Parts: sequence; structure tokens; C-alpha cells
Amino acid sequence: METLSILGSTGSIGTQALDVCRGRGYKPVALAAHSNVKLLEQQIREFSPALAALTDEAAARDLKTRVADMPVKVLSGVQGVCECAGFRDADTVLNAVVGMAGLRPTLAAIHAKKRIALANKETLVAGGPLIIKAAEDNGVKILPVDSEHSAIFQCLQAAPPNRALKRVILTASGGPFFGKTRAELENVTLADALKHPNWSMGSKITIDSATMFNKGLELIEAVWLFGVKPENVDIVVHRESIVHSLIEFDDNSVLAQLGYPDMRLPIQYALTYPERYPSQERQLSLAQVGTLSFFEPDNEAFPCINICRRAIIKGGLAPAAANSANEEANRLFREGKIRFADIAGLIGEAAQAAPQSGECTLENIEAVDSLMRSEIQKLSKR
Repeated sequence: METLSILGSTGSIGTQALDVCRGRGYKPVALAAHSNVKLLEQQIREFSPALAALTDEAAARDLKTRVADMPVKVLSGVQGVCECAGFRDADTVLNAVVGMAGLRPTLAAIHAKKRIALANKETLVAGGPLIIKAAEDNGVKILPVDSEHSAIFQCLQAAPPNRALKRVILTASGGPFFGKTRAELENVTLADALKHPNWSMGSKITIDSATMFNKGLELIEAVWLFGVKPENVDIVVHRESIVHSLIEFDDNSVLAQLGYPDMRLPIQYALTYPERYPSQERQLSLAQVGTLSFFEPDNEAFPCINICRRAIIKGGLAPAAANSANEEANRLFREGKIRFADIAGLIGEAAQAAPQSGECTLENIEAVDSLMRSEIQKLSKR
């Protein structure tokens, strides 16, 4: 039986991962989340994990009282999540924590030599060199869970021995504001931005989709996951979200992975790789889909993709700086403190205050994270 530690178990990816566990008969032995006491209690009572953790200290105390009748050890804080990540009884760690908060747990899982199913793209965006080296040093395999990177990974199974990979093509839904001009985005609301056309996701990721910053994050993640150069990663808007991404070989042959928008398939593939088994995803009917459309991204209306592209080309701590600036700007927008149209400009300005050089260590990444959040706060109050 596959045993799992699921980090971010109460979020969108985490709850769908538990659907996969139900379907495959997998055993979650550790569950971690931020502060959703009620849902985590329900998950503990259903799956009886040995460990559970909440980063919110007060929520963890509440949870401990609620499940006092259960044989589960309740932990708290970032350290508690890291203990779940390194739990000896887990074969695989699925990291679905949102944002920079996922970096330390990923490192904890790597140092515990766990196989990692990675849904936390910020881990590789902020700490790419650090994570890849640690994984290599510890013989750890990182399997992508994001639908786009899973698609690329699946397509690469058909690569020849020399790989011959020429280009990676990431697809983007375009979010709720596809086709809008920069001027039309001036007064969009939070409610507007949360209306994703195809996917059901958490609020932070949904806003990243609306700004298309998420596609910039995926560009950076693809560079580290697949060893490609930034200039060999293209992005195309695909409104139907049926083609999840594509790869191109040296002979210009292009392979794609297709399916309805359902995260349970890439989650399951990361957990069962290299095997395939029946899944809960419905069978694709191209006749019912009818039309597949593709468009160039509008980089004037949505400049965040190029912010990320410049950051990964620059390298060093620049991707970490862009990521942290975005996390803070995204949060301020969700709290109603800035406009949607302010997000990209604030990220670009804040990034100018980032260190121009520096080794990609955990300490430096976290220092840049703190600096960028402070810079965004300062710039937002002008």
C-alpha cells in the first residue's frame, strides 16, 4: 500500500489528492494544512493519520482538543509541517502548500529521501538551484503535479534516448480576463478576478491566473524541472484547457497531452508513476469538445509573464524576488488594499530593490522574501 504525507490537505489539490487515495486505496499517514480546523478534523476521522499539523498555532491547539479521542499526534507551526514532510512512515510526500511556505517542507522531504509529488510551484521558482542540487545529492525524484508540467512529463516518456527536446509549450487558459485591454482591466473587482472559466482553485492561485503570473511561475518551474533554457519555453493561450501542454522535438514533431480539466489525473500519475491505472477522470470526447483554439498571450495587458521570464534569465535570487513580490501584491489585492491593475507595476518596482547577486541559499531566499514583502507594502501606500 502506498503511504502518503499530504501537505496542504484542506486545499483544492489536497482534497482532490484524498479523492485519489479513496479511489486507489492509498493511506495518508500524515496530513498538514494552514488553519482549516474543521476540515482537517474530518480528514483525520476518515483516514486516521499518525501525524497532523496546522501552521496556525491557535488552530493547532483547537485541533488537538477536537481529536483527543483519536490516535493522532497533532503538531504546529512550520516545524510541524516539516515533521509531516519527513515522516518515516510516508513513502511519498505530496506538497500542495501554497506559496513560499512550501519551500522548507520540500527541503525536509528531500533530506528524508522521500519521493516528492510537487504541486507547490513556488518551491522551484524561489529555490530552483537549491532544490535541484538537494534532490540530486539525496537521490530524490521530483514528480510534477501541476497539470501543465505533468503534461510535459508525460509527453517526455516518448522521448528518444538522446531526448532531442527542442521546445516546451505551456498552455494557459487566459483566465477570466482574456481579450481585455490594459485600460479595461483598470476597474475589475476581486469577484471578477475569482471567476476562472475552467478550473476550481484556491483564491491565491486563481488571482495568479487572472494576472497570468501563474504562467510566469510555470515557465520558471519548467526550466528547473526539465532542464530547458528560458528561451525554449513558449506560452500559448488555449481557452478550452483540453491540451494541457506540449513538447517539440528537434525534428519539429510536437506531442501533446489532452484531457478534461481535472487535477485528479495528474495527481494520480505522480503517485503511480511509472504505472498507469484507471482514473476518475471522464473519457475525452473530441467530438463533444468540438473546437480547440490557440492565441498569443497579450503581454501588454498581462505583463507578468515577461516579469518572470526576465527574472529566470537574470537568475540568482531574481526569481525568488519576483515570486515574493507577487505573493504580497496578490494578498493586498485580495484584501482590497490595491487595484488589480496595480499588481504587475508593484512587482516590477519592488524587484528593482532586490539584491543584484547572491547565492541561492535558504537564508538568502528567505531574506529576499522578507525584503520584497516589505517593499510591496511600502510601495502600495504611496
